[in-house]
Amino acid sequence: MLNISITKCDAPKAKPDPSTLGFGKIFTDHMFMADYSHEMGWHNARIVPFANISLHPASTVLHYGSEIFEGLKAYRRADGKVQLFRPLENIRRMNNSAERLCLPQMPEEDMLQALLTFVEMEQDWTPSAPGTSLYLRPFLFGNDETLGVHAVHNATFVIIASPVGSYYKEGINPVRIMIEDEDVRAVRGGTGYAKCGGNYAASNRAGERAAQKGYSQVLWLDGVERKYIEEVGAMNVMFKINGEIVTPALTGSILPGITRKSCIEVLKGEGYKVSERLLSIGELSEALENGTLEEAWGCGTAAVVSPIGELCYKGVQYPVNGGKIGTVTQHLYDTLTGIQWGKIEDTYGWTYPIEK
Repeated sequence: MLNISITKCDAPKAKPDPSTLGFGKIFTDHMFMADYSHEMGWHNARIVPFANISLHPASTVLHYGSEIFEGLKAYRRADGKVQLFRPLENIRRMNNSAERLCLPQMPEEDMLQALLTFVEMEQDWTPSAPGTSLYLRPFLFGNDETLGVHAVHNATFVIIASPVGSYYKEGINPVRIMIEDEDVRAVRGGTGYAKCGGNYAASNRAGERAAQKGYSQVLWLDGVERKYIEEVGAMNVMFKINGEIVTPALTGSILPGITRKSCIEVLKGEGYKVSERLLSIGELSEALENGTLEEAWGCGTAAVVSPIGELCYKGVQYPVNGGKIGTVTQHLYDTLTGIQWGKIEDTYGWTYPIEK
């Protein structure tokens, strides 16, 4: 168990107007920090006033990208209590990311303690307006003060929090997506399954090109054959094709999303045929052309479920479900957000209430 010291800020900030919330622009009064060294292990766990972080100019993270992060949310229920959604899944994924980038892993019980203690302290920042939540961003970076390339010996773990509204300005309305056939997001054997900053930085060029053409994000193809669907923007993606729910298999280049996993469990529990398999752009194009692609949606922590209303491939635009949100997409959104905000019963045991 961590021995967490707490230093409260002297001048708490005013809580923002919920109607002005964007995504990740406003931060709470405090942050959690803990240090790691090869000799001492994890130590100096603390909650301190939110402030800039000072780094040695030779810190490993600045030169070699030794960094990982997570994203999860705290939700305000109708009864006023605050709860988390599947935090252990995020913790396990973060440790998997740490193993891939040779960063120190933190025991699950210690990371959960850090999350719960921090959220308990900052829970007043959790907004109650519809569609709002408190976004939690744990991150871990190497800070060895040397330019040598090696596994990290010193690191810092941090959790910050931000009250947020909808991730997309379109909200739950269908978005336009361009299928990217030049850049790739990741390759098998690389870091595609890890949640590390380099994956996202490398995706920005294609995202900017798509935005210039009026699209919200890109749909990625695999990095080897350039033919299999992988992710949409920074989210997992799902399709309803002729009654079958299809999502790309986790082959090592795709992030194993917690929302993706939740969608699959909900759908399978309700009797849908759900296939985690390779889906080629050829099969998807055929489904677009003959009308058997009934629905498409992205899924991730930030947006929960984001319906796709149009796909563009090589300049050809294909509407999906007439540009409207589909029944399965809407059902998943209603089910997951209902559980997250405590509007419907959590029969899966996914929520983790803050007791104090």
